[in-house]
Amino acid sequence: MNDAKSSIIKRYLYFIIALFFNSLGVALITIALLGTSPISSIPYVLSLSTQWSMGEWTIAFNVIFIMLDLILMKREDIRQHVFDLCVQLPVTVLFGLFIDLSMAMLSVVDPTSYAMSVATLVVGCIILALGVSMEVQADVAMLPGEFLVRVISKVSGCEFGNVKLFFDVTMVVIACILSYVFAGEINGVREGTVICALLVGPITRVIRPRLSFVDGWLYGNKRQEDDERVAEDDNNYPFVITITREFGSGGRILAQNIAKEMNIRYYDKELIAMATEESKLNEQYVIENEQKASTSDLLSLITQGYESRVEKSLSSSDRLFVAQSKVIRNVAKKEPCVILGRLADYVLNDWPKHRIVRVFCYCDTKTSYERCNNVYQDPWTEADIIKKNEERIAHYEHYTGRKWGDPHNYDIMVNTGVMTIELATRLISALAVEKYN
Repeated sequence: MNDAKSSIIKRYLYFIIALFFNSLGVALITIALLGTSPISSIPYVLSLSTQWSMGEWTIAFNVIFIMLDLILMKREDIRQHVFDLCVQLPVTVLFGLFIDLSMAMLSVVDPTSYAMSVATLVVGCIILALGVSMEVQADVAMLPGEFLVRVISKVSGCEFGNVKLFFDVTMVVIACILSYVFAGEINGVREGTVICALLVGPITRVIRPRLSFVDGWLYGNKRQEDDERVAEDDNNYPFVITITREFGSGGRILAQNIAKEMNIRYYDKELIAMATEESKLNEQYVIENEQKASTSDLLSLITQGYESRVEKSLSSSDRLFVAQSKVIRNVAKKEPCVILGRLADYVLNDWPKHRIVRVFCYCDTKTSYERCNNVYQDPWTEADIIKKNEERIAHYEHYTGRKWGDPHNYDIMVNTGVMTIELATRLISALAVEKYN
């Protein structure tokens, strides 16, 4: 069995485990008796009033979602995504079976107080977030509900997050109506539904970067083989240096000095104009959002647009990321260069190892404050600097799934709080020359 086939098998196995964690989380949230997640609200309400189980109703509703996909999608889109559509059916059946299995396994869980119900709900949210994180990491399939949101977003031209919000609210409203029709009162939709909607997204964003160690098992051999093949096939790749930096660490000056020292092109603000042209977005929007995560904090909490990889959604921020990635790859292919920020270390992840140096530049907050105020002449406070770095961390981890500042993702880490920019320039230039030669 070759490495590519082995990787696919591992990813599907990992995805199945993720589905089980998803079902376990949904079951715990439901057993807490404070309501269930928005996407599961209708199957749960119907299971309370009919002979069918929650898992069986989950299968039925996901089949309806698949049928709606076929109605809404154009023929060419169906042909393009035929495998994605076909794989959803066995995924749906498996997920429904897992939900019933999880409900049976956890039938002994009986919260006897409101505090225990809340604790059970929170644990369920954490397990669900773990399952979602693993599902995204496997990247082999999407659950029908999430795929339908993507289809509606594309057909309507509305942003993914807004459609997701409308979709979840619609599910909850329908669940309330069905509950009132069947039982004469609202059951299965309570404060836990809102808590679940607010908690799972942020927890997922915390967990996802911390699962990156599994990538080696899921993709490692294949990615290493690809790197070696590229190196053998084409030694003419231009040499690239990427600079990822904390705010106020002097990364921009460092990048400019390295470009000057090595007599190669330096890319920074000109990438904004290129990304604007590529994405067809407003330039001011690009300037303000190129280092921010997909949506506003409040909207991202509610919409839960975390079950799919970035290229599968249609938000403006994600379009910007995709466009900027294309621009970075295009400029890197043209000539040797230094690229400042913009996730270039991740975007060029498949670049031949002997043709790239990935740098992480950092320093302590006090040094950042002094550099901002004394060198840059910008009146930043230490709190401003910390907040700016938090934005960069959220942006980086949201789009890469990696942990910000993890030394395993870089060739060299330079602390400009204990060394001068000039020394850092010499160290990086020397490493670049050695790697290139």
